[in-house]
Order: sequence, then structure tokens, then C-alpha cells
Amino acid sequence: MKIAFHGREVNPQSGRFVERVLGLFKDRGAELLISEKFAESFKIAKNLHVFNENNLPAETDFFISIGGDGTLLESITYIRNKEIPVLGINTGRLGFLATISKDETEEAVKSLINKEIKISPRTLIQLDASPALFGTMPYALNDFTIMKKDSSMIRVEVYVNQDLLNAYWADGIIVATPTGSTGYSLSCGGPLVYPLSESIVITPVSPHNLTVRPIILSDNVELEFRVEGRAKNFQVSLDSRYSTIDSGHTLKVRKAPFRVNLVNLNHHHYFSTLRQKLNWGLDIRN
Repeated sequence: MKIAFHGREVNPQSGRFVERVLGLFKDRGAELLISEKFAESFKIAKNLHVFNENNLPAETDFFISIGGDGTLLESITYIRNKEIPVLGINTGRLGFLATISKDETEEAVKSLINKEIKISPRTLIQLDASPALFGTMPYALNDFTIMKKDSSMIRVEVYVNQDLLNAYWADGIIVATPTGSTGYSLSCGGPLVYPLSESIVITPVSPHNLTVRPIILSDNVELEFRVEGRAKNFQVSLDSRYSTIDSGHTLKVRKAPFRVNLVNLNHHHYFSTLRQKLNWGLDIRN
């Protein structure tokens, strides 16, 4: 069994935990692969196959992200359209995507080896931009955003299948997948959306008109955006990756032709994650 690993900066304490995780898989006979960035940070490339964004073997059985949700989103840039199941071990804070706690690590390793797990296929969105943006990875698991770069608001016209939805005067616009509905969109007043819903959410950021509200659409639509403002440049993002555009850019968003497969333990459920991460039910009456 081939297991790939990715993480970010490692300190002495987290380094011991990573060594423990690698040891658990190695003791069970797994072939270990490690991302180039993780290997450089951890200084553990010796005797391990090192991969980068362009050469992760397609026959990899599982991809392990060690960190927070940001690390898991970064892991997607390695997996791309290979649809390798990815499991997030949470060493960060919130962890809506990286749902495996440190205390559950040994159980998770055993479940992966025995393939006693649940796979949750998640929709991605794809950005079609002209001039092109984000190279060979114009995809996002969480969200796409258009944001102002200075103190003045921007005007974003949003078209759904070529029909005008609205001209938003705001600090920006978020297009979130169901997976990303618990991220930036939620903090801007967007709704929670069940991950397997075939939908996308458009959430304005600090809209000038207070009657403007988030809207949920089918994920089969194509969105087009036209941006203008007093400034010449604006900022766009796909998950945690950013780029600068001007009003001459053409921006279209649609559902990507492949999915990301998130791994969950059999006793984990999305609703229990919501209750835990959002502190639902913390009331003296319960």
C-alpha cells in the first residue's frame, strides 16, 4: 500500500508526532511517500520517496494531510484530478476538513490499512480566466473570491448562465462549494450547506445595500463576473492561493470535472462535526 504525506513547518514537538504517524504506517508494511516541501521542513527525505505537484504517483492508495484545514487544501494541489482519497489529521485549531484528532491517529491508521472507512466525494469549482490564472491548478475545494485591494468598495456584476443576477457594490464576492460553506462564506453570513448537496453559494462581503443576501444555486450553472472600481487592480483567490487582476480579465466559474475524496472514520458524521466545531448544544439545559 502506498501512502503519501504532506504537512507544513515542523517544530520539535510536532516532529515527534509526525515520526509516530509515519512509524505506524511503516510498521504495517506501507510504502511511504512525502511531499518535497514537507521533507525539507522535517528533514526526513532519507529512504523516502519524495514527490512534488507534478509527479505524485496516480497509484497512491491514500494521501495523509498533517496540519489544519489549510494544509488539507494545499494537499489538493498535489492530488489534482487523481481522486486519491485524502485524510486530514488535525494538528491545527478548528478542523472542519481535517477531522481526525491526534488521539484518533492510531485508530485512523488501522482503519485505513483495513479499508474500514467512509469516502465522502466533494465537489470542486473551476476558474476559467482570460488571461489565465493559477497555472495548472485553477480549482478550489472551498471557495473562489473577488476582493478589493484598497479602501474603496468594488462593483461586481454576476451572471448566471449569461443572465444577470445582480450588480454587487461590496468589498467582494465569495463563491463557495458546500464544503466551503463552513469557511469564509459562513463568517460573512452565508448559510451552512450539507457537503453532498449539488449546489454553490454566492455570498457578498460587506455589501453596500443591506437587502442583498447570499443565494444558493445549482452547481450545474456557469457563473461569469465583471469587476470594476476606483482602483485599477483587484484580488482573486482559489482557497489559499491569491492573484491580482484588473477589469480587463474575464472570469468564469463552473463545477470541476472531478472530485476530491475525503476520508472519514465510520463513526464520524458531518452533523457531529458541526456540533463539535460550532459548539452547538453547549447549554446548561443539556
